[in-house]
Amino acid sequence: MDEAGTTARDETAGDTSERGTEPEGAAERESAEHGERERVRRRWLRSRVAHRHHRVSFVELFFDLVFVFALTQLSHHLLDHFNAAGAVETAILLLAIWWVWVYTTWVTNWMEPDSGPVRTMLFLLMFAGLVLSTSIPEAFGDKGLVFAAAYVAMQVGRSAFTAWSMRGHHPVNHRNFRRITIWLALSGVLWIAGGLSDYEARVLLWSAAIAVEYLSPAIGFWLPRLGRSETSDWEVEGGHMAERCGLFLIIALGESILVTGTNFSKADWSAANLVGFLVAFAGSVAMWAVYFNIGSGRASRILDEARDAGRIARLAYTYDHIIIVAGLVLTAAADEFLLVHPDRPGDGTIAVAVIGGPLLFLVGVALFKRITGGRLPRSHVAGGIGLIALVPVAGLVPTLALAVMVTAILAAVAVWEQLALGPAPPLEET
Repeated sequence: MDEAGTTARDETAGDTSERGTEPEGAAERESAEHGERERVRRRWLRSRVAHRHHRVSFVELFFDLVFVFALTQLSHHLLDHFNAAGAVETAILLLAIWWVWVYTTWVTNWMEPDSGPVRTMLFLLMFAGLVLSTSIPEAFGDKGLVFAAAYVAMQVGRSAFTAWSMRGHHPVNHRNFRRITIWLALSGVLWIAGGLSDYEARVLLWSAAIAVEYLSPAIGFWLPRLGRSETSDWEVEGGHMAERCGLFLIIALGESILVTGTNFSKADWSAANLVGFLVAFAGSVAMWAVYFNIGSGRASRILDEARDAGRIARLAYTYDHIIIVAGLVLTAAADEFLLVHPDRPGDGTIAVAVIGGPLLFLVGVALFKRITGGRLPRSHVAGGIGLIALVPVAGLVPTLALAVMVTAILAAVAVWEQLALGPAPPLEET
C-alpha cells in the first residue's frame, strides 16, 4: 500500500513537473525566436564609422530612375502650361515629388538599402512613384486621385515601415517616425480630398497639404503625448546625404541635357540653332561647376563635424535644395525655348525662364553655402545681381543673345569661386 501510494505520488509529481516545464520551455522558445527576429531586423540598419560615409548603393541609383521620368513629366507640364496657373501647378507637383524623394533619402541614411526588406520597400516605392509620375500631366485633371493616392501610399507606407523597423533598436528614431507617419497621414487626408475635388478646391487643398508637410519638420513633428523631435536627435551621415542630393541634382541637370539633345536633333541645323545648342550645354556645365566644385564636398565635412548636424541637414538639404531643383527645372524649359525660338526678340515669357531658372539656382546654391559654410559667397551674390541687371534688356534682345549673357555670368561665377577657394578635397568612403 505504501509502495503503491509512493509510486502514485511520484507519477503525479512527475506529471506536474512536466506540465510546469512546458510553459517555461515555450516561453524560452518564444523569447529565442523574438531575439532572432530582432537580430535580423537590426541588420536592416546601417552601421556607422566616424568621419566616413557609405557609398550610394546601386538600388538607390535604380530608385532614382523614377525621378528622372518625374522631372521630365514636370518640365513638359510647365512647357505646356507656361502661365501663372501652370507655374502654380508645377510648383505644387515639384514640392510633392521632392518631399517623397528627400524623405526616402533620410530613411536610407539610417536603413541599409541592400538588405532584403529595405530593398523590397524601395522597389514598391519605385512602382508607386512610376504611377505617380505617369499621372503628372493630368494631375489637375482626370488623374488627380491617382496622383494623390500614389503620393500618400508612398509617404505613409515608407514612414510606417521605418518606424516599425526601428522599434527596439533605435528608440529615438522610432518615436520620430511614429510622429512623421501621423503627420503624413493627416496631410494625406487633404491630398485625397483634393484628388476628389474640382480644380479650384484641388489647388487649395493640395496647397494646404504641402504647407502642413513643409511646416511639420520645422516644429519637430510635434504631437500631443508624443512630444517633438529635436534636430540633435537626427544623426546624419554627411557624405551619404551630400552624395544623394548631389545625384538628384545630376538628374535635374540631366533633364536639361535631354531637352537640349532632343530639340537639337529635331531642329534644322542652322547657325543660330548650333550656337543655341552650344550655349545650352555650356550653361549646364557652368551650373554643375557652381554646385559641385566647392559646396558639395565642404558641406558633407561640416555635417560630419557639427554638433547639431540634423539642423544643418534639415535647412541645407531638406528645404534649401528644392530652390536649386526648381531653378534647374525652369532652366530645362528655357533650354527648349532657346532651341525652338533662338531668334525670337523681346519675348517676356521666354525671358522669365532664361533668367529666372539660373537666378533661382544661384540663390539656392548661395543659401546652401551660407548654411553650411557660414557666409554668402561673393561670387554668387555678384552673379545674382548680374542676372537681375539683365531684366531691363531682356525685352530688347533675341533669346539667343540673352542666353549667351546668362551663361557667361554663370561661367564667371564658377571660375571666380574656383580661383578664390581652390578645389575641395575628396570625400572619404566606407
